[in-house]
Amino acid sequence: MRRTTRNFFLGTIGIGSSHRITIQSMCNTRTQDVNATLAQIGRLANAGCDIIRVSADTPPDVAALREICAASPLPVIADIQFSGESAIGAITGGCAGIRVNPGIIHDRKLLENIAGAAKDHGTVIRVGANGGSLKLHRIPELTAQGLSREEAMARLLCEAVIQQCELLDSFGVTRIKAAVKSSDLIVTLKAYRRLAAMCDLPLHLGLTEAGTAARGELRSAIAIGSLLAEGIGDTIRVSLTAEPETEIAAAKRILEACGLGEESVEIISCPTCGRTEVDLIGLAEKVENIIGQMQREKRRLRWKKIAVMGCPVNGPGEARNADIGIAGSRNGQLIIFQHGKVAGAYPETEAWKIFIRMLEA
Repeated sequence: MRRTTRNFFLGTIGIGSSHRITIQSMCNTRTQDVNATLAQIGRLANAGCDIIRVSADTPPDVAALREICAASPLPVIADIQFSGESAIGAITGGCAGIRVNPGIIHDRKLLENIAGAAKDHGTVIRVGANGGSLKLHRIPELTAQGLSREEAMARLLCEAVIQQCELLDSFGVTRIKAAVKSSDLIVTLKAYRRLAAMCDLPLHLGLTEAGTAARGELRSAIAIGSLLAEGIGDTIRVSLTAEPETEIAAAKRILEACGLGEESVEIISCPTCGRTEVDLIGLAEKVENIIGQMQREKRRLRWKKIAVMGCPVNGPGEARNADIGIAGSRNGQLIIFQHGKVAGAYPETEAWKIFIRMLEA
């Protein structure tokens, strides 16, 4: 069950519980280098990114936003950290959204000016707090009340975001997203669960500073996947120490594992054991590759759950809930099954050709 939120559009992309969960990344180019930034945005759009964020820390960066926004195939969010004037420049420059950090931008009059510009231009504001920008002087007070340090951090993150979102609401801004990120996985989970119960705002999920590609994807999958499984989350970013295209691939895998991808296909395969009668590892990789190719070609996928099993015990037995599957057999053949029932047994080469035809049907 998806948590019910406000719904609105960020450029052409629907945000909120009435819309699909979208993938975001951030350019690592210098924003003022318009050609490099647009080239990277184009690559990310082709990889499956829905929303792109760019830094806007200097006057040349802000000046470049007008040209970038006009040519970008994706809605552009300007990441504002230090300058309220940059926020207003990004809004008037055509950005579909801006991100402000309540740990840094918290002057009431400045926020009111930003809100006025956002209302005039239909700009979405994401209030995004992170653990690194919080003032931590209240941690001892909260832990003395019996909260763990993780619970205290989560509470401070949520308080910072809610305070600023309520202020924006009072200024008449309703297109608001929120995020409470931390590099601590437990703090992130506690903060998002707390925030989800406190407001109806769409939430942008992420584990900040998640790490390098492999470790960061694993940590992000635990954090983001856990929240998505609870119905929490409307946009996601997998923050990796890697090229942005790597973030998109990781985000798509997380959504797919949660059954939330646009063309989500769940591929299950059993572990190897002494009963395995086929090159199970090779067979599973072949199935993954063919499905990946079909997804890259934007081909409609008929089957939503595919099983690759090493022996007749697991297939179709353990995989009876799969739409279609293939399994090893003691006589050197491969079994093809659909919805828990054997469709036929064939020599390996013939079975693979039949299976591919069925996948592509």
